[in-house]
Amino acid sequence: MGSPVESVNNSAVAEPTDKELIAEVLDGHTASFEPLVVKYQPRIFALARRYARRENEVEDIAQTVFLKAFSKLSSYKGTAPFEHWLMRTATYTCYDFLRKHQRNREWNATDLSDEENDWFENLGEESHAHTDREAARALVDKLLDELKPEDRHIIILLELERKSIKEIADLTGLSESNVKVKAHRAREKMRKSVDRLNPEKYL
Repeated sequence: MGSPVESVNNSAVAEPTDKELIAEVLDGHTASFEPLVVKYQPRIFALARRYARRENEVEDIAQTVFLKAFSKLSSYKGTAPFEHWLMRTATYTCYDFLRKHQRNREWNATDLSDEENDWFENLGEESHAHTDREAARALVDKLLDELKPEDRHIIILLELERKSIKEIADLTGLSESNVKVKAHRAREKMRKSVDRLNPEKYL
């Protein structure tokens, strides 16, 4: 067992919990919100990059998320981890961004960069992993661009954020069966887009 002095020193360096910081903010110490921003900013930025390509858009989404969270902090009841509550706010904000910046369009092989074409041609063969990742991500972005905002939102949550059908239903307000239908429809549209690029290989 440590000495009383060690116990005091340990408690002195312990960082405040989320709930303690929130209590301080609600008590008027607004500076206590900054550690929450620092702690969760990487997670918020990572999510925002699923929805926006331009870094200034990602920054705008993140700023909006934290502004909303700060203004609505009193509504956080503490029954679930603060991160869950914050990410729910972030998810809604990202969906709002999709609806306001809808970029649905069809594209074809002539729209692909050289790297993306190479990725398709060499799919399944040994190649440079980093280049593969970049090209694959760019192609996924193009596929997602063809989806309606709600369908894209569901695919991002399901396939990229690894949310369950139930979690997505809770986040979107849709029934679980409706989420499944929309996810299936979105996957089919993405598959047809790939088939259109290289029908012989992907049919």
